[in-house]
Amino acid sequence: MQSKSLLDLHTLMDNTANHILAVDITGKIIYVNRAVERFLDLPADQILGRHVKDFFPTTGLLEVMVDGKPQLGRRLHLKNGMYITNRTPVIVNGKIVGAIAVFQEITEIQNLIDELSTDNERIRELKNLLETILDLSSDGVVAVNRDYVITLANRNFANFFNKTPEEIIGKKVHEVYGNPIFPKAMETGEPEYGYITTLNGQEIIASRVPIIKDGQIVGALGTVVFRNVDDLYALMKKIRNLKSQLDYYKDELERVHRTRFSFDQIIGSSKSLQNVKEIARRVALSNSTVLIQGESGTGKELFAHALHTESLRAKGPFVKVNCAAVPENLLESELFGYQEGAFTGARKGGQIGKFELANGGTIFLDEIGDMSFTMQAKLLRVLQEKEVERLGDSKPRRIDVRVICATNRNLEELIAKHEFREDLYYRINVVTLAIPPLRERLDDLPELIDHFINKFNKQFGQRVHGISEEVREIFWQHHWPGNVRELENVIERAFNVLDGPVIQKKHLPMYLQKVSLQRGMRHNHIGLPNLVEEAEKEAILEALAAAGGNKRQAAKLLGISRAGLYKKLKRYGIKDD
Repeated sequence: MQSKSLLDLHTLMDNTANHILAVDITGKIIYVNRAVERFLDLPADQILGRHVKDFFPTTGLLEVMVDGKPQLGRRLHLKNGMYITNRTPVIVNGKIVGAIAVFQEITEIQNLIDELSTDNERIRELKNLLETILDLSSDGVVAVNRDYVITLANRNFANFFNKTPEEIIGKKVHEVYGNPIFPKAMETGEPEYGYITTLNGQEIIASRVPIIKDGQIVGALGTVVFRNVDDLYALMKKIRNLKSQLDYYKDELERVHRTRFSFDQIIGSSKSLQNVKEIARRVALSNSTVLIQGESGTGKELFAHALHTESLRAKGPFVKVNCAAVPENLLESELFGYQEGAFTGARKGGQIGKFELANGGTIFLDEIGDMSFTMQAKLLRVLQEKEVERLGDSKPRRIDVRVICATNRNLEELIAKHEFREDLYYRINVVTLAIPPLRERLDDLPELIDHFINKFNKQFGQRVHGISEEVREIFWQHHWPGNVRELENVIERAFNVLDGPVIQKKHLPMYLQKVSLQRGMRHNHIGLPNLVEEAEKEAILEALAAAGGNKRQAAKLLGISRAGLYKKLKRYGIKDD
């Protein structure tokens, strides 16, 4: 029975995860379990009888047989692992006859302890960093839990009460100051930003936000955004000044970027527009003079920019001159420049002309049909001789400029009326690009509408999704006398009066609303030209009313030149009051 018990004891010790080793009083090993055999990678018969230091040179097992004191919970490194061991003397009849060691690997436990220590250190660092950030913040910050106990506060908030954060953290918020508002966020569950209240007798602008964890409100956060309402007004003034500067630089940047406009940026996939773009791409690579014809607002200037951008002159300057916008007596000096003293009021040192400014690049002469007969003769000479003479100077200056002209007038009719030189017409009409009006490419309307909505969403900071079906019907029925520019102005006007994410009929100019009501009754009895004229006349009247009679502003709203507006006023018999 005793033998069986001993066998059971050996079996138990061999199956334990702990390593067990016993030595006699001389340090010779008298017992090892299988865990030790596996550790030493040797069978027991090659271990037993050998001195313990043959396998464990630094063992403290011999020490316990000298002083008789057990060594418990000692750490040691074995085979690149961490172990914990208990060493105990074996005493028989009051005499030490040997010692036993039990050791167990704790490498994973030690790694976990090290990680926890590192994590705790990081948590402490993050806590200190958060406290530092909160104290550096110009805002006052305070947080409470569901029991209205202050759990967090920074120095700027505590300063309202001439206290430190440590003096108010842990107290009920009502103990710190009476009638606090921000904890109400816990009851409403709704954040509130920028409300005006008082804090310890001082008017402030603050925000309150519920703190939500796992879908439950566990507290509230309050922030003092402005310690004084006057600070807000000062900031608003500063923002307005910055916005003015930003608008200026934005305009300058857009002015520069316009010269980098390519054909791919001209919106529209209709066959008629694609045909014109394909021709223009081929023409862009040459130096030939180009005449762009099309109604006002069709995008003639965009094509001129794209011709320059995709030409071999793209790195050179692009200079635009609106021949209708410059008074006739100043157009010559504008185009060709002048010498000092050339005329009364001439700038000291003279001025370089647009043709010279465009040297090595492209000059775009817009509204060339409005140029006087005298100026046409001087322009013809420049095109033929490829040189200019400044006013007051007899010295010709060679220029290397590509000329692109544009007009919304029928030059052949003007030639018949002796209002445009036939020789100049043939000089500028080397290649003609006829830009189709919007009413002839209504298939492009969806792309154009999306483009302008995206543009004005960015400009106005809104999120408009599109137009209503009623507006879509009006757009497809309208004949767009102002073309793409009119469409852009209509959508921009809608953005100024919008009250939702979709452009509705009520957001359109009155002339479009009126035309949409009348068109169904009259379109079977009136020809297309009359409909176009009527719509154009109503558009002019609407623009004049919107501009308070200011002709310059009305022309801008309509997307035409002031000279063009005066001609249409005369044509439709609208009095120029």
